[in-house]
Amino acid sequence: MTDGPQLLALYEQMAVIRRTEKAAHDLFLSGLVKGTTHLAAGHEAIAVGASAALRDDDYVFATYRGHHHALARGATPEECLAELMSRATGLCGAKGGSMHLTKASRNMLGSYAIVGAHLPMAVGAAWSARLRGTEQLAVAFFGDGATNIGAFHEALNLAAVWKLPVLFVCENNLYMEYTPIADVTAVPNPAADRAPAYGIPGEIVDGNDVVVVREAVARLADRARAGDGPSLLEAQTYRHFGHSRSDPATYRPAEEVERWLKHDPLDVARGRLAELGVPAEAVTEADDRATDLVQKAVEAAKNAPAPDPREALTDVWADGGAAWRT
Repeated sequence: MTDGPQLLALYEQMAVIRRTEKAAHDLFLSGLVKGTTHLAAGHEAIAVGASAALRDDDYVFATYRGHHHALARGATPEECLAELMSRATGLCGAKGGSMHLTKASRNMLGSYAIVGAHLPMAVGAAWSARLRGTEQLAVAFFGDGATNIGAFHEALNLAAVWKLPVLFVCENNLYMEYTPIADVTAVPNPAADRAPAYGIPGEIVDGNDVVVVREAVARLADRARAGDGPSLLEAQTYRHFGHSRSDPATYRPAEEVERWLKHDPLDVARGRLAELGVPAEAVTEADDRATDLVQKAVEAAKNAPAPDPREALTDVWADGGAAWRT
């Protein structure tokens, strides 16, 4: 059960993520973010709700649309924005950029641009936890498009065979880049409907309700730690922007966009806070703190130094170097 103070803290975390995403959008348009960026505005409740149900030492793997997961697992707005702007103070020292945010010190083990590639990696992390007897959980977040990738099926199958402590979380925002997932998938629910083929639980939840996500992940995490194996959670959500910053998303029906924007994760949380009797002033103060934090992060990232070119060939190998070995 999530009480008022707990939900307010989750709301503030989502507000920080939303404002960080907005800052990334604005910085991109002003030319300070190079390459492209895939915004997760609208997905905040999945990252925040799931993280709230996990232990600090659990492993998290995400996709290139992973800003929210990095922030939910402890990365700061300044670290993330500096990385997007290729600054030395960035989360990966300017080597990862928007699509590869990673914070290994918090077991956020990366964002991956190859669709579905990180699902087998999460299975490997879960296998490692099993061998070491740590009761850690590995969580792989992925989009609906990954459910039609071979790695998705391979990962589910092996995790089920070995009954590994891994949770697969599909962020189903209805579109695999520009194509509606329903147009190219044989089942209505691309993730959850595949779970029975591997003999594992498959659940569908409202991915825009942080409380619902937290409760579902907590329940499935307990199941995995008890030795009952993997689960598949399909969290239904919607991205507020196009697939990437070069995509105006004109392929989405206007009425569909309007319907989902009325079910914004922050608005859902505000409604729950009101029901719990949390004063509106407390919510406003949380919003103000989030705004102030991100504004300071933007300025700090803008003023951060560029990376030292001599650092380009460090961190290629686990020992921190780049010397070839056989």
